[in-house]
Parts: sequence; structure tokens; C-alpha cells
Amino acid sequence: MRKVNEENERIKRKYLKYLKTAKRRDAATVQKAADGIVRFEASTKFASFKKFRIEQVIKFREQMEHEIGKTTGKPLSKSTISSILAANKGFIFWLADQSGYKQRVRHSDADYFNMDAKGQRVASASRVKPYPSLEMCKHAFQKMPDTTEVERRNRAIFAGFMVSGMRDGAAASLKLKHVNLVEGCIYQDAREVKTKGAKTFTTYFMPVDQDYTDCFCEYVEFLVKGKLFGPDDPLFPPIEMGHVDGAFEVIGFKRETYRTANALREVIKAAFTAAGLPPHVPHAFRTTLTKWADGHYTTREGFKAFSQNIGHSSEATTISAYCPVSIERQAILIKRTGGD
Repeated sequence: MRKVNEENERIKRKYLKYLKTAKRRDAATVQKAADGIVRFEASTKFASFKKFRIEQVIKFREQMEHEIGKTTGKPLSKSTISSILAANKGFIFWLADQSGYKQRVRHSDADYFNMDAKGQRVASASRVKPYPSLEMCKHAFQKMPDTTEVERRNRAIFAGFMVSGMRDGAAASLKLKHVNLVEGCIYQDAREVKTKGAKTFTTYFMPVDQDYTDCFCEYVEFLVKGKLFGPDDPLFPPIEMGHVDGAFEVIGFKRETYRTANALREVIKAAFTAAGLPPHVPHAFRTTLTKWADGHYTTREGFKAFSQNIGHSSEATTISAYCPVSIERQAILIKRTGGD
């Protein structure tokens, strides 16, 4: 159990409230800031922030350079270190304006949390993340069983991601009223759906493969007609467990949305693993679909429509984030006489 400095906890609570209400940061960003500050506190053995010294920052940075991640078993990545330092830099800069700390902390003290230029370049370098091909997705999807209600739901989760390219957080919070089978679309209403940046937009089913569309639509009909789910019930409901003949078994679905997207991610990873393929998370489908769209929507207007369909205001964002060019492909394109 970690130590707690009550004085520190009070000022941290005030800072985190500032991030949430004044800076309008989302819950994940606020939590990341809180975690980063706790790391620095631990390195000082939870000394009062009123005893802040530059030497503490220097020691903290040295410790992180040699720290081994608990989950990876490897040294902390430069991006992780950069994120932790940034969290503390913001906090110390804010702290310099707070009553009781103004005489002990200066704004310039926050600069000691800056990462060196070389490390920052490594931390911010773009990397091509692995993503499944359309063939891999179809193979994993076809291997998914559909005997039980839970299995039907899981296949629909996979199909839903493939026809929409939606983010997993949004998918976990969707309700049936957000799905329009007549128009073939999903209305991602930021008032109820956890979209990125609280952006509201409509996603139309993409003609990637009719099997995905059929699976998804049949599942929605099943919820409405078979399970008697209403408009405010979840699209992908959590499993409800109960006692059946003395055993703890699945007894149905809950009528509430998931709080996080963890369960949906596990469904997708399990599907690939069961098919003998490397596990992928739902977000990787956005790259898969962008590569597909690059060849399917060949006009500028068509690709712009696809970009809007997955929630981007600019197709430049879509290309930059989800249309990677491998080193091998880069060599081929550059050496090709016409450049296309």
C-alpha cells in the first residue's frame, strides 16, 4: 500500500478538478495526469510539494531511465517517459500560482521536466502499428461460433466494427436507438455515445463484405424481436450471470451499456487468437478499412466521404493516422519510374 501525504492529496485534487472543469480534459487524460504525479511523489517518498527541489526532478528522471515496466518487463519507452514528465510539468507550472506554494515553486521549475531533444524525437516518432488484412479479418470472423446468444453477440461485435470502423469506446456505449437499419447507419450522438472529442456524426454501413452487414443487421433484429430490447437498451449488452441448477452460468444479457470497452476488445482479440492469428484490437480495423477505402473510393470526394464516415473532419487526418506505407512499399514507389 502506497503512502499518502494528505496535504499533497488536497492540492492534487484541486489540480485534477482544474484539468477536468477548466481545461476540459477527459477522464482518461485526467487519470493519466494523476498517475504521472503519483510516480513523482513516490520518487520523493511522498514529501510535501512545499519541499519541492530541482534535485528531486533530476533524481526522478534518472530513476525512470532505468525503471522496468511491470507489464512489459522491459525499460520504460521514451513515449511513456515523455507522458509522465509532461504530466508533472503541467502540475508544477500550475502549482507555482497556488497560495502556499508561490514562494517555494517557480514557473521555471517546470522546465526541468522537459525531455531532451533526442529522447523527444524518439518518443514522438510515428510507427506503423500492426493491423489485420481483410483476408485475416474474414478468416477470424468465419471461425467464430454462433450457437449461443453470447456467441451471436460476439460475431455481431466483430461485424459491427467492420461495417462502421467505429472506435471501441463508442461501440461499448451505443444503444439500439442509435442504429437505423432502414438507412443502414449508426448515429454516434455525443450526448450519449463516447465519441472522441465528443463529436457527433453519422456512420453509414460500409460495403466491405455483405456477410458482415447481414450478421450485424440480423443481430439487431434478434435483440428487438427475440430479446424484446427497446431503443434505450444497449446494442452490445454485458453478460448477466446467475445460478442455474446450483451452477453459476450465463442467464442472459443486462440492459445497460458497458462502462469501458475492455470486454469488446477481448472479444476481438479472442476471435483472432482462436483462428490461429496474431491478436488485434478493434482500433486496428480502422487502418484495415482505410487501406480498403483507399482502393475502393478512388475519387477525392469519395475518400472525403469515407473520412467523414469514421469521424474525421479532414481526409488528411485519415491518411496520416491510418494509411501507413511500409518501408518495402516506400522503396517500390520511389524507385518506380512514374511514381505511381
